Amino acid sequence: MASKKSLILRLLVAAIVLATEFAHAQSPSDSTNFLPLDQWKNAVLAGDGTALKALYSSDPAAQIDVHGTTISADGDINFWLGLKVRSMKLEIVRLKQKPGGGESVIFKAEVQTGNGTTMNITDAQGWRLQGDQWRIVSAERTDAPHLAQPSDMKKNLYPADVDAHAEIEEAKEKAAAEHKRVLLVFGANWCYDCHVLDLAFHRPDFASAMEGYVVVHVDVGDDGKKNADIAQEYQTPLNKGIPVLAVLESDGKVVVSQKNGEFEDARSMTPEALLEFLNKWTPVAR
Repeated sequence: MASKKSLILRLLVAAIVLATEFAHAQSPSDSTNFLPLDQWKNAVLAGDGTALKALYSSDPAAQIDVHGTTISADGDINFWLGLKVRSMKLEIVRLKQKPGGGESVIFKAEVQTGNGTTMNITDAQGWRLQGDQWRIVSAERTDAPHLAQPSDMKKNLYPADVDAHAEIEEAKEKAAAEHKRVLLVFGANWCYDCHVLDLAFHRPDFASAMEGYVVVHVDVGDDGKKNADIAQEYQTPLNKGIPVLAVLESDGKVVVSQKNGEFEDARSMTPEALLEFLNKWTPVAR
């Protein structure tokens, strides 16, 4: 009888251990809630080049951008495998379904490499279902960004119910009274780089430059076409990416407007580059 009880006890202990291990394996902290990304992460951690390559589109070839330079999928795969990643703490900033199908995911990764260093990497990946397999069709990677990256995108920078025309008129009046200029920031809440730019504007070392401006966020909406009349009036094309900036005198005259999406990749910019722009167009006398 004692032997039978002992056997039952051992079986119960084994069951508890297995249940605990299973629960740990299914822990939300270990899952991104997007299975293809979990597969990608696991392949990186395992150093499995074959599994990793299978997750990148070959037809059409995946387009990978690193600091404005286009590289092949093999280049991206070699980058991740070359790190010999020991651990990866991955945090999704945005997971959004793309028009026409597919998923867009932006994540921050804290990576412990094989040589013991820590890297902070921001990656924006575009995924599409090809047959029964999800594959990466595009990616934009920023290694060790110079500017703070948002931990989430919950801040309502561009409220949908705001009348941008009225806000601009109020900003012009305030700018005239305080001897400032108006800084229009065209963007949207879904735009990762818009949130990066906003964080930069609130840096302590930006305070002096930002004192010269009254900032107005102009929402371009989910389709990028909202307030298109304002963009046209102030000579700020939106087809090059957002955020897009325009600096106005208090009477509405355009001082300068961006034409080529100069800040659309704000996540990879340096504080010096942003400050150079702000200081260049801030009023001489305040």
